[in-house]
Amino acid sequence: MSEDNLGGQRSSRGQRSEATNLIRGGLTRSGFDETAEAIYPTSGYVYSSAAEAEAAFAGERDRFIYSRYGNPTVAMFEERLRLVESAESCFATASGMAAVYAALASFLSAGDRLVSSRALFGSCSVIVNEILPRFGIESVLVDGTDLDEWAEALSVPTNAVFLESPSNPGLQIVDIPAVSKMARTAGALVMVDNVFASPVLQRPLELGADVVIYSATKHIDGQGRVLGGAVLSSQQFRDDHLMPFVRHTGPSLSPFNAWTLLKGMETLRLRVDAASASALAIASELQNHTKLTSTAYPGHPSHPQHELAMSQMEKGGTVLAITIDGDKTDTFTFLDSLQLFDISNNLGDSKSLATHPATTTHRRLGTEGRAKVGIGESMVRLSIGLEDRDELLADVLQALGSI
Repeated sequence: MSEDNLGGQRSSRGQRSEATNLIRGGLTRSGFDETAEAIYPTSGYVYSSAAEAEAAFAGERDRFIYSRYGNPTVAMFEERLRLVESAESCFATASGMAAVYAALASFLSAGDRLVSSRALFGSCSVIVNEILPRFGIESVLVDGTDLDEWAEALSVPTNAVFLESPSNPGLQIVDIPAVSKMARTAGALVMVDNVFASPVLQRPLELGADVVIYSATKHIDGQGRVLGGAVLSSQQFRDDHLMPFVRHTGPSLSPFNAWTLLKGMETLRLRVDAASASALAIASELQNHTKLTSTAYPGHPSHPQHELAMSQMEKGGTVLAITIDGDKTDTFTFLDSLQLFDISNNLGDSKSLATHPATTTHRRLGTEGRAKVGIGESMVRLSIGLEDRDELLADVLQALGSI
């Protein structure tokens, strides 16, 4: 398959369920009829004749040319995720941030206007607020939860909208259908970072978005093994914008990482469902805890946007945010007292992880920038894994008791 195709082989067996696509989507066997997907660790491909090579590079021959923009193992991963999302196209990248940057930079040009929700992952914020403006792109930030701010920002012609929902780490919810409707009126393409919800809990394309972006490092791998990213979009976006950009800039996913992500997708639904159930149970138990000033979890009725979240998401997800009733020293005491949770900047893992955003993932924003998106020195992001639910709760409670 060439870089002009969607990647992998499209199913000829009709519409399949999510459960089947997570296991068999995009599966392409070699002549050896292997059970597991094959890894093709090759940089390039050979041709039977000079004329065949010429035809391939002229786009007259449908085949792989160079693994920077097309590889059999990577294509299987792309097709599997494409089927789960019911998208026209999926292109895999070396990391989630490579996916974010490729989607935005391939589409936007000097003089264009980008409207973005303010609550973003730290590196996403840097791209939106620092890197893109260097190239003459105007970035306008809004409170993602305030439709009036969206309406004002999108009352003038705009080229693209970028948002996270739920946001990292505060779990703010953006009304994707409403924002998408406004964006269409403004002439903007809507790009959604769907990392927190994962492909199985929220489908932004069905809610009106045009492009969906993933850090496959998170739930899709889900076991802390490899980096990866993906951009799902229309075929036109891929052909006209994404493919010309990535072909020449090279943010390519390695075949081994693609194979690992394929294996991760086989258990994606099982892991996300189990972790989400534990997250809800833990969030419920932590409500009104005397050592906490707040517990944010979209799946719990206490979340200020619970109804909106549940209208867009199937479940509340695997992540909750708690705010310690104390200062940075108290928060570090809590983190250092955890025994089952590992301190890490990752999320979506089978192991439960605790993050202090103010000093790690969102440190670059500065005190003022963090305050604007509700990230204080006492906030902790908890990514719930697959350990025993009662033992995870006991761990959080004993760590709170140490303050």
